[in-house]
Amino acid sequence: MDRFLSIEAFVRAAETNNFAEAARQLGVASSVITNRIQQLEKFVNAPLFHRSTRHVRLSEVGEAFYRECAEVVGRVNELTDQMRELRATPTGRLRIQMLPGFALDYFGALLSKFNRKYPAIQLDVIVNDRVVDPIEEGFDVAFQIFPPISDSLIERRLFSVRRLFCAAPKYINEHGEPKHPCDLRLHPTALYSGYPSRNRWTITRGDEVIEMELQGMIRSNSVHLLRDYALAGGGIVCLPTLVASDALLDGSLVPLLSEYDLSPFNFAAVYPATQRQAMKVTALVEFLATSLGAEPAWDRPLIQRGWVR
Repeated sequence: MDRFLSIEAFVRAAETNNFAEAARQLGVASSVITNRIQQLEKFVNAPLFHRSTRHVRLSEVGEAFYRECAEVVGRVNELTDQMRELRATPTGRLRIQMLPGFALDYFGALLSKFNRKYPAIQLDVIVNDRVVDPIEEGFDVAFQIFPPISDSLIERRLFSVRRLFCAAPKYINEHGEPKHPCDLRLHPTALYSGYPSRNRWTITRGDEVIEMELQGMIRSNSVHLLRDYALAGGGIVCLPTLVASDALLDGSLVPLLSEYDLSPFNFAAVYPATQRQAMKVTALVEFLATSLGAEPAWDRPLIQRGWVR
């Protein structure tokens, strides 16, 4: 029995709760995963999984064993990558998930620079705003505004996603603008449907805290559609600054209620703990962190004008 291969199979099966998916991710047949785990169970003299016809889940022994084994696999991967780094640059395919709000306006240009720096890394980019478990869905790293959904994932925060209400000058000239957040109920609004806070809104100004429900006449998972709706004079929208910044700076959108604050979300890289020191993942995450800086370029002029904080 190759103990490391058996432990690696066990860790991947524990993380995916699926022998077939573990086999797919490791590039072997399902029977190989089954055999390796059976050998490991025989070696430790205890069942590591409870099995049914459709699912597998860790036994009590398996849960305790997993925590130690995940550290072992992560450490071996780390040491292997360190040795590779001494002799070569990162290579191979990197499968990532990226939020549309960042992908459509910014990520392409950054990828061009990344590819020039790391020409041996091939990228498979899936663009959507679903909250995913990278382990279960086979991503090396996912970029999202939700916190990790399991303890076996690592989060690296890259920047704050600031938001503000805005509308086109045409709409404001015809319908006026809200003076207080509660006035938003008097206007047609278009809102993003994917925020963690859902329909609940907490808006603050100093010690004043306004908590309200805002349903929206239009709800969409596309912030670019909402921006276009606002530019056409359809109503008031709440947009992340990374999508609204250019339109705000050229005057085609006007900030509203800018003396009030909406809580920001964190745009973060989320990846398996066993990938913590994987060269490809580290290269991409560190490249983005360095390129974006402490304050993203789209926020700096808005902060200077006092529209966001």
